[in-house]
Amino acid sequence: MSGTRRYAVCGLSARGLASFVLPVLGLTDRTADGGFGYGSDEDDLSGYAEVVAIVDTDADRVAEFNQALERLGRAPIPFYPRTAYDEMLERVGPDAVIVTSPDHTHEEYIVGALRRDVDVITEKPMVSTAAAARAVLAAERESGGTVQVSHNFRYPAAHREVKRLIQSGVIGRITRVVMDYHVDLRHGASYFLRWNRRRALSGGLQVHKSSHHFDLLNWWIGSAPEEIFGYGALNYYGPGSPHRSDRRADDPYFLAQQGSGVFPADDGVRAGLFGLHYPGQYPASRPLYLYDAEIDIEDTYSAIARYPGGASLTYSVDFSSTWEGYRVSIGGTHGSIELRHGRTVDGTALPDSGQITVAELFGPARVLEIVPEEGGHGGADPLMRRDLFAGPSPESTELGLMATSTEAAYAVAMGDALTQSITTHTPVNLPALLGLTTLHLEG
Repeated sequence: MSGTRRYAVCGLSARGLASFVLPVLGLTDRTADGGFGYGSDEDDLSGYAEVVAIVDTDADRVAEFNQALERLGRAPIPFYPRTAYDEMLERVGPDAVIVTSPDHTHEEYIVGALRRDVDVITEKPMVSTAAAARAVLAAERESGGTVQVSHNFRYPAAHREVKRLIQSGVIGRITRVVMDYHVDLRHGASYFLRWNRRRALSGGLQVHKSSHHFDLLNWWIGSAPEEIFGYGALNYYGPGSPHRSDRRADDPYFLAQQGSGVFPADDGVRAGLFGLHYPGQYPASRPLYLYDAEIDIEDTYSAIARYPGGASLTYSVDFSSTWEGYRVSIGGTHGSIELRHGRTVDGTALPDSGQITVAELFGPARVLEIVPEEGGHGGADPLMRRDLFAGPSPESTELGLMATSTEAAYAVAMGDALTQSITTHTPVNLPALLGLTTLHLEG
């Protein structure tokens, strides 16, 4: 494995497996056995990287994964519990860590690595609170290591094309952006059957989910907001749900999702991607329901944000919709760009999905058809992985596809500030929340 970089993976999550561990191990379709392979041969990153340790709280899940590797003729990967993270860094000495654990644990893994001048690749959101983002930025300033954040929502072909159009100046200076985002009732319900449903673990969906959207919008606009204000509520889930049922057989969400894998089987036995279980995180003795009292996050919210130079953002999302996707309208001094992408719950593409409409203020409108790309998240993941492990492509450099830690910090801060605004009914200043005297973005 000479010439490869040595990575320790913090959190053997489904996302960690699919996006990082299996591609680094070279377990592509070509090497698949029993459904354990993932992606295509182009996703094979074994020539660039190797996994030298796994850090997790769930020893049984890691053991199950290592047993699967041994059945494939692969060597097991050394395991360290979360409490032995510092020991792992000292003993193994990885070149970098990959953080794919629950959001509230990111800070300790990132800061712990930076204190030893070890590079970090972290799943988005970078952290779960603005305070944690401040801590990461401070640690990075004092470190020889760097932080890269996998904001893959920049990478789909349609999003890259929108960025090119904005950079070309065809719509002039951006004046306003509107995003209306929908998470369908199957996908939306899944967040309320996992750790995400507790704000202390996820920062709320404003951070866990919407930070992806905020990063995309900031990237298009080329800035971050100075101020944000919003409203939100828990409308669909939790003990006050209008759909609440004490019997699973009568639960409309369960009936709509039978066979989808969203609900754990047998009231608690939970298997995730590739059939791996979560015995430590989701013990069978503690089943989770959509109407539990511990749910303390919003499932519907809206925000308005103000950017330097006068641009504004209007954003809304709900997590129990009849369709999945979004409508985006970007207005500028010389025209507009509109993009719609979505599908119904049964998978039917919505009319005009994937099309970009460009209209000049004093000229014609034209429709751009975007050719879908292969790979996870609309072709985004393979491109992002290549940037992270093999180095940025010319297109990535041109468009600024790789998110910096500061850009990721603003995406987190927007979600955290939105949560605060929902509680206080007042606007929140973003630079102040991050401990900055002025708004600053790199790149």
